[in-house]
Amino acid sequence: MTTGRLEAFSDGVMAIIITIMVLEMKVPHGADFAALRPLTPVFLSYVLSFVYLGIYWNNHHHTMHAVHRVSGSVLWANLHLLFWLSLVPFVTGWMGENHFAPAPVALYGFVLLMAALAYTIMVRAALRVEGPDSNLARAIGRDRKGNISVVLYVIGIVASFFQVWVAGAVFVAVALIWLIPDQRIERVLQE
Repeated sequence: MTTGRLEAFSDGVMAIIITIMVLEMKVPHGADFAALRPLTPVFLSYVLSFVYLGIYWNNHHHTMHAVHRVSGSVLWANLHLLFWLSLVPFVTGWMGENHFAPAPVALYGFVLLMAALAYTIMVRAALRVEGPDSNLARAIGRDRKGNISVVLYVIGIVASFFQVWVAGAVFVAVALIWLIPDQRIERVLQE
């Protein structure tokens, strides 16, 4: 089976997730800029989550271009990833509404960690279909960025209970690491 249907479904789900997230931002009562001030934490958490969803969408797109066919295990692994990403609007809202309190920030980090692990599982499932000599295998390599991200998420989750601003900085740092699309797959596909 080819990747077209999987990509189309995933794109649609990610678009819905982003839409849900923006709909969770409530319009303030008041017609001046001061009315927006209480929404600052909600907006900041939305921006960070939007960037994360964009990163996942972008890297999912690149990964599927390196994959020629998918199996049932790839489809289920992809659904597993989408499950964790579908929780992003909830944890984003909870974190923003509670002004980055420790428990919501920790849960936010946990959802990010689980999405990262789910993405890794999806890539591993695709590698089993594509084989060890595939474009995807050459592009992924040892996946240092992915492994570093998992470690940083765990640090961020733990830090959220002691210094919530450190946790936030860690989650922003991981986003910055991934902000530039994964060049490994582009390089391999251009060869």
